[in-house]
Amino acid sequence: MSHSAHLFSLRIAHALTEACVKDKYSFKRFGQDLLAGLTVGIIAIPLAMALAIASGVAPQYGLYTAIVGGFIIAMSGGSRYSVSGPTAAFVVLLYPIAQQFGLAGLLIATVMSGMILVGMATLRLGRLILYIPESVTLGFTAGIGVVIATLQLKDFFGLEIAHMPEQYLAKLMALAQALPSVHLPSLLVASATLATMLLWPKLKTPVPAHLPAIILGTILALVLNAMGADIETIGTRFHYQLSDGTTGMGIPAVLPSFEWPWLQAGANGQAFQFNLATFQALLPAAFAIAMLGAIESLLCAVVLDGMTGKRHSANSELLGQGIGNIITPFFGGIPATAAIARSAANVKAGAQSPIAAMIHAIVVLFGLVALAGVLAYLPMSAMAALLLVVAWNMSEAHKALHLVKTAPTSDIMVFVSCFSLTVIFDMVIAISVGIILAALLFMKEIAEMTRLYDISTNKRYVDQELPADWAVLKINGPLFFAAADRIFSEIASLTEDKQVIVLYLDGVSILDAGGLAALTKLIEKCKANKTKLIIADLQFQPIRTLARAKIQPIEGVLKFYSTLREAMAEAPVITQQTEITADKQTQ
Repeated sequence: MSHSAHLFSLRIAHALTEACVKDKYSFKRFGQDLLAGLTVGIIAIPLAMALAIASGVAPQYGLYTAIVGGFIIAMSGGSRYSVSGPTAAFVVLLYPIAQQFGLAGLLIATVMSGMILVGMATLRLGRLILYIPESVTLGFTAGIGVVIATLQLKDFFGLEIAHMPEQYLAKLMALAQALPSVHLPSLLVASATLATMLLWPKLKTPVPAHLPAIILGTILALVLNAMGADIETIGTRFHYQLSDGTTGMGIPAVLPSFEWPWLQAGANGQAFQFNLATFQALLPAAFAIAMLGAIESLLCAVVLDGMTGKRHSANSELLGQGIGNIITPFFGGIPATAAIARSAANVKAGAQSPIAAMIHAIVVLFGLVALAGVLAYLPMSAMAALLLVVAWNMSEAHKALHLVKTAPTSDIMVFVSCFSLTVIFDMVIAISVGIILAALLFMKEIAEMTRLYDISTNKRYVDQELPADWAVLKINGPLFFAAADRIFSEIASLTEDKQVIVLYLDGVSILDAGGLAALTKLIEKCKANKTKLIIADLQFQPIRTLARAKIQPIEGVLKFYSTLREAMAEAPVITQQTEITADKQTQ
C-alpha cells in the first residue's frame, strides 16, 4: 500500500483506530461499550420510527437508517462517541422531498448528499463549521423545532386532515379548520405520553423517559381500542408488501436488503423517472442535506469533545458521514447524521469507542426482526407526543432566549431572520440568508473599527515641529474594501492643503484589493497635485500585497520607510526639497 493510500485508510477509520488501537482496547472497555450500545439501541428504535414517519416515509426506513447508517458511520467516522441515524433536524428538508419525489427521490438525494460530504472531506472543509455564527445555528434549529412541533399537532389531536398543505401558514389554517374534529381518545393517549415524558426525569432513574412514556401510551391505546375508540396506530396506518407477495400491517420483520434507489416507489406510489431533469431538481435538496448533515454531525462532535475531553477529526467525521449516506440508501435508509441526544446518552451510558454506536445499530436490527409485531401497536398520537418533546429539546429555547436578552442587535437580527425564514419558507433559504446577513453585519462592524487619526501634533508619535503643510495620519484596523473608501475620503478631506502626507500604517494588519485600489487612487491624486506621500511601518501582509501589485517608490511622489521615526528624520530634507521645487516653479 502506498503512503498516501495508507493515510487515506487511516483517515476513514480515524476514531476506531484511535480508540481501539492507539488506546489499547480491552475486554473491560468492550463491556462498557456493550452496555452503552444496548441502552442507546433501545432508545433509538421508537425515535427512528417516529422520525421516519415525520419525514414522510414508512417507519421501517428510519430503522434501516439507524442500522446501516449507524453502523457504517461509526466504523468509518472521526468522532468516538457519535451515534448516527435519522434526526429531527432533517424532517423539514425530507418531508417536502418525499411528497414531491417519493421514496426513490429521497434516497437518490441522500446518495448525492453523501457524495457532497465526501467531497467536502477531501477538500478538508471540516473546520469551516467554526465560521457559522451561533445566531444562525440557533435560528434554524429553533425554526426546525417549531415546524416539527406543528407537523405533530395533527396526530396529537387526532385531527382529520386529508392533505397537509406545503406552506407553513397554510398548515396553520388547515389545523385551525380541523380543530372541531379532535379525536378525544387520541388526545388522551398523547397527553398521557407527554405527561410521562415530562414527569419521568424527576424520578432520576437511568431509564430514559420516552421508553415508559411510549409503553404507557401503547397500553392505554390498547385498552381504549378494545373499548371501540379506534385510535390510529403504526399497524393501521402503514402496510407493506414483500417481494414474494406477502402483505402485512405495520413494518416487515425482515432485514434491510439491497435495492437500487431509483427502483423504489416515486410520488404517490408511481414509478420514479430518473433523468437529467430530476437530477437537477434534486441537486439543491442534496446540497441542503449535506450542509445540514455536516453542521449537525460536527456540532455534535464538538459537544461530545466537551463532555469527554477527547478530540474528534472533523474531516474524518465528514468522510464517515459521506460514506454512510452513500451506502445507506441502497438498503432503504434515509439521510443520517449524528444525533446529539442519542450521542450524549451514549457517553452517559459509559461508551468507550465507536463500537458502542456499532452495537446500537445491531440492537436496532434485532429490534426490527424480533419486535416488528409489537411495534405495530404503537399509537400515532403517542409518537407525536414523543416528537413534540424532541422538537422542544432541539429548539434549545433557553439558548435562544439568552441570545435575545444578551447579544448585540446584529446577532438578534440574524437569529430572527433565520428563525422566521426557516418557519415560513425553508431551512435552505434561512441558512443562506443568515450566513450572508451575519457576514455583512460582521464586516460592517469590523469596518467601523478601522479609524483614522491625525497625529501631526501628537508628541507620542511625532517629537518635532513639522511644517504647516505636513500631515501625519495613523490608520488603525484592517484596510479592506468595506472601510477603504471611507478612510481615504477622510484622508482627502484632511489633506486638501498639504504638500506632504505621511501614512503611519503599523496598525493596518490587512490590505485587500479594495484597500489597494483606494491607496492607488490616493497615489495618483498626489502625483497630479505634486504632493509627496510617505508610507511608514508596514506590516507583512500589506507589504506582500503592495509587492504583488508592483507598487514601488516614485521619485518626488511616493516613498516608503521602515519606521515612522525614520520618516520623521527625513523631514528637514524633504521640506528643503519641497521648497527648492517651489522656488524653481516660481522663477
